[in-house]
Amino acid sequence: MTQSRYQGFGDKALPFLKALGFHQSREWFHENKAIFEEHLNEPRGRLIDDLAERLAQEQIPLTCARKTSTFRINRDVRFTKEKHPYNTHLSAVVTRTGTKKDQGLLYFHVSPDDSYLAVGFYAMETDELRAFREAIVNRKPEYDAAIAPLLAAGYVFDTDNSLKRTPRGFEHVTDPDLLSLIKLRHLTLSRRFGPERLDGVKLLDDLVELARTALPFLNFGWRVIDPVRAAGDDATA
Repeated sequence: MTQSRYQGFGDKALPFLKALGFHQSREWFHENKAIFEEHLNEPRGRLIDDLAERLAQEQIPLTCARKTSTFRINRDVRFTKEKHPYNTHLSAVVTRTGTKKDQGLLYFHVSPDDSYLAVGFYAMETDELRAFREAIVNRKPEYDAAIAPLLAAGYVFDTDNSLKRTPRGFEHVTDPDLLSLIKLRHLTLSRRFGPERLDGVKLLDDLVELARTALPFLNFGWRVIDPVRAAGDDATA
């Protein structure tokens, strides 16, 4: 295996993001852009390069690229009341195509206050989400086996924005644990990490390990939603 080019984020990475949250001005950002590039953006790029290489070596069907997998530090403020121009975190996704629109993803989020890794299926189309819920109900033992390695590794379901009521068509479900699953809007799990993971190659190793651990869950989900997507594509062709 080739030696990693990624050797961690710079020691000014988190202080820069914290200061950016305080200043939130284009003038301050451009005055300090060199710090952003050296301590945050370029290390993220090297992390993505090395991660794509490691995943390919292990024949894990996920990839990433600097151009298509990263989120901009600039915020899109067109449709939000909050007009601060910059995000105060750095992030990227890893998917089968390396693009942000693909389903079944890994995600890393670097922030002064809340850094975490996440995995799963986020913002699915309505028919995809319904099919996923049906698969959980009808194939619960298979689903439990797929998710067990992630739970054992300390990942927990993201329950923000869960439905208050049982979704239509699932009124027959009465098991409390099963109900909590089908009320989820996103089938994602996450695990927080501390700033020490930004040193050396720890975060790179964590992401590779997450990809290995998540593969049963991702395969379960892909088998559910890929036919739904294919049927939708045929209908619009």
